[in-house]
Amino acid sequence: MLTGAYAVDDRPPVPPAAPAKRQLVRSPHGVRVDEYYWLRDDTRSDQRVIAHLREENAYREAILAPTRALQDRLFREMVARVKLDDVSVPYRYRGDWYYSRYEAAGEYPIHARRRGSLDGPEQVLLDEPSMAGDDDYFDIGGFEISPNGRWLAWTEDRVGRGQYTLRVRDLETNQELPDAVEGVESDLQWSADGRVLVYIEQDLQTLLGARVRCHALGADPSSDRLLYEETDPSFHLSLDASKDEKFLFIHCISTLSSEQRYARADDPALAFRVLCKRAPGHQYEADHFHGRWIICTNHDAPNFRLAEAPVGRAEHPDGWVEILAHRSDAFVEGFDLFEDFLAIEERVHGLKAVRVRLWNGAADFYLEPGTSACSVELGENAEMDSPLLRYRYTSLAVPEVTCDYDVHCGSHHVLKREAVMGGFDPEQYRTERLSAPARDGESIPVTVIYRNATERNGSAPLLQYAYGAYGLSSEPHFDSSLLSLLDRGFVYAIAHVRGGQELGRRWYEEGRLLKKKNTFTDFLDVTDFLVARGYADPGRVFASGSSAGGLLIGVIANMAPDRYRALVTHVPFMDVVTTMLDESVPLTTIEYDEWGDPRDPAHHAYMLSYSPYDNLQPQDYPAVFASTGLWDSQVQYFEPAKWVAKLRKLKTNDVPVLLRVDLGAGHAGCSSRFEQYRELAEVQAFLLDQAGIRE
Repeated sequence: MLTGAYAVDDRPPVPPAAPAKRQLVRSPHGVRVDEYYWLRDDTRSDQRVIAHLREENAYREAILAPTRALQDRLFREMVARVKLDDVSVPYRYRGDWYYSRYEAAGEYPIHARRRGSLDGPEQVLLDEPSMAGDDDYFDIGGFEISPNGRWLAWTEDRVGRGQYTLRVRDLETNQELPDAVEGVESDLQWSADGRVLVYIEQDLQTLLGARVRCHALGADPSSDRLLYEETDPSFHLSLDASKDEKFLFIHCISTLSSEQRYARADDPALAFRVLCKRAPGHQYEADHFHGRWIICTNHDAPNFRLAEAPVGRAEHPDGWVEILAHRSDAFVEGFDLFEDFLAIEERVHGLKAVRVRLWNGAADFYLEPGTSACSVELGENAEMDSPLLRYRYTSLAVPEVTCDYDVHCGSHHVLKREAVMGGFDPEQYRTERLSAPARDGESIPVTVIYRNATERNGSAPLLQYAYGAYGLSSEPHFDSSLLSLLDRGFVYAIAHVRGGQELGRRWYEEGRLLKKKNTFTDFLDVTDFLVARGYADPGRVFASGSSAGGLLIGVIANMAPDRYRALVTHVPFMDVVTTMLDESVPLTTIEYDEWGDPRDPAHHAYMLSYSPYDNLQPQDYPAVFASTGLWDSQVQYFEPAKWVAKLRKLKTNDVPVLLRVDLGAGHAGCSSRFEQYRELAEVQAFLLDQAGIRE
């Protein structure tokens, strides 16, 4: 087996030969043949499958062996930009100060607090490096301090499957309690007396959060009382608490509708009531403020608006009193409550912005960081009675800046600028906000960055990224790892394609269900625009996407393989129809409103017409670097594994098709910070090699 170098006779490595085995995939609309279905192993224990995945890793390492020195150089560059002993900006909560910090050689953060003031002694809450030990994967899903400050509850995942275990520690004695609840979501909340934990139990088959239970400290988890059970598999659950900590919330969420339940945190029965019954197409979320609900809702407001209603009298949205009217040119993404003001997170002209409304009736205003093409968003604001509003801003060229705005005196205080070591100078880079014409007349926002020295004469390699699904917008956040590409002459572009929500709800609606192909054609049109405008060498255009964005990459590989030199696709959703037909696969049922219900003949035919796996054909393809995690519960590992095997069989040219399988991680990839840079360095070395850049 090849292990990272060419064989002694210098013949190129031979890719793994996945045998084709005829498997029928049935649907209400006919039968399809899947020759690589055998790569699916839900137990992750079939040694034939594991052996094949290991061969994929060995083949990738062998093909990329000539770039090993470049990988090491890129890794050193990335790590050299990181402040190794970094500390987050502390935030105040119940009079104490909370923060996270890294030690110089630490792979994981340490979470700590200082009691009473920033000058108080440090109390370590969670020492992730010690907790992770020698495990390949470790993730803290969330943690909460009890209202009396004594108990710490957290959820942890040691596999990457998204199946968490709830644990509790006594902060007075630093002893871990025997209480442990397995198979839960990451969310948890405390009752007001600090004796009961509320958590979400997962369905063992689908891994969806299905039941909300409460656990009394010291009790047997098998006796934990059921508080709520979700019977509609198209909904998933999350937990939250009102900012004033008087209520606990259960959020029932589907793609297009939601329902919120509430219980008083001091109610021994924790009896949850419905705030407003779910209705098709109605999405809302509420918080409590002095006896009334402040509600973000899309009722009669596609881009959402804010309203209020008294507690106990909010059953009908027609009776809600409007606070902030709907706007066609701004999308309301959320809000935060303070005693003296309301902070609203909006999206204006495709970028996040923070709007402030004083309760005294003064005119609203936006926080203005003075940086172009930047994203402004709310930070940690844990206490309602503070006059300070914590916010952050960043752009592709500006590392994240954390500030406090004092509403009493109107002053901004910079608390931290993300440190980029090694002499980084933001003035050496240029970022632009462009508008690319789509084939149907729409204008697609594009954010680009490149070095000032990179000429726009059609000679630069281009890496274009997009996501384009679920109404999730691609933010122009600073990423220091990109500097290694930019400093070698690359242009980097984010295509804000339909399916995201950059331009409001309409932008999302135009990129889902039977309009999903707009996402793909938008991406292609952005590529053509950037090439025509001289941002890219047409022979050195690269594309990248992850998860649903990986689906996008798979589609354009079939639609326009001649446009791209190479493609990078992480944890990609490639086998759309087979997955959406299988309700045992995690997340399938909650995604019918996103992709379509394949039991419907129109939806089935439409999904089949673009599904990357089903539309592979004999033709020349770009080079490919794909990645997956064996324990991924969101996009199963076998989707990219099957796609790679079939692509290799059908492609008619001699380009590398590589697959990286993390055998100890899930959808988010590896959990340790330095290993993440190793993986990024490998991908960038692949791109640079394909671009003809060897240094």
